[in-house]
Amino acid sequence: MNTGGGDAPGLNAVIRAVTLAGIDQGWEVLGIRRGYTGLLQEMVDEDPGVCVLDAHAVRGITHLGGTILGTSTRGNPFGLEVRQPDGTTGTVDRSDEIISLFEERGIDALIAIGGDGSLRIAHELYRKGLPVVGVPKTIDNDLAATDVTFGFQTAVEVATDAIGRLHSTAESHQRVMVVELMGRHTGWIALESGMAGGADVILIPEIPFSVDRIVEKVLARERAGRRFSIVVVAEGASPRGGDPSYADEEGRYGGIAERLAGEIEELAEKETRTLVLGHIQRGGPPTAYDRNISLRFGAAAVRCVAEGAMGTMVALTGGDVRPVPLEDAVRDIKRVDPNCDAVQTARQLGISFGD
Repeated sequence: MNTGGGDAPGLNAVIRAVTLAGIDQGWEVLGIRRGYTGLLQEMVDEDPGVCVLDAHAVRGITHLGGTILGTSTRGNPFGLEVRQPDGTTGTVDRSDEIISLFEERGIDALIAIGGDGSLRIAHELYRKGLPVVGVPKTIDNDLAATDVTFGFQTAVEVATDAIGRLHSTAESHQRVMVVELMGRHTGWIALESGMAGGADVILIPEIPFSVDRIVEKVLARERAGRRFSIVVVAEGASPRGGDPSYADEEGRYGGIAERLAGEIEELAEKETRTLVLGHIQRGGPPTAYDRNISLRFGAAAVRCVAEGAMGTMVALTGGDVRPVPLEDAVRDIKRVDPNCDAVQTARQLGISFGD
């Protein structure tokens, strides 16, 4: 098994479940370090690229954040970065080599734990002949084939706690606080934590916003004697007719909170501060919900391998964990419906979406 893409609370619980359930089947369970690169790099700083996982190796890890196998956001075997002789960086397709290394090591199947990007890679490897079962991991909760992905609930809890803590300082100083949360293409974290944390404005990628409407909400609260406001914004939110903010030339998202804060402060004439939670949303121990769903996903993935259900992803649908075609799982991302019950509820509570 391997873990790819950004880390998420619950990865270690999946690793433990796969290991113990695999041992129960009488199998030898292997862990591939750093995504797929562990197969290509047999040793890094005395750290083996592939390791045997036994009961001792996974003892006491269910509650731990991160992943004991390590991960990588630059480990796509179809386009691995390499340094050219002239010092520039290029890419090379080593997917055939990955397939050959699985065969050479006698690995019968891969359980790939990842989000949409990692599972797209796993699906492409499956199409090339590698037996694969996927496990859905992403704090963004944006895989359409499953009701929920592990890591999401923990991220929401972390964000909700942070938003709640801002109320007292915002009210004490009569400030506007802009909280930037993860969510490049979907606003699930911002929506759920913003509602639970008592935000006054929630901005998500699915609903383009107008700064003027945000300022209207701030000033309306001011007139009502509420001289502070909390604005929650997903990193991928964009103004009406505009594009998301970017932090650098590589297209990595970031910076929207700073930009918004400046505009709000100028138009509303209110002191405005920012908080960017960033990777704090990914870190720390998973909630009880994420621990349990991770354990269920891991055990279900082993059942899929045992039953020969390859090319699938385990998914929570209607309360049960069952396999769905991996191709279907990575076809579309799950976006917030602007007319869904949660958005309607937020509007009824007086929360503005800036539209």
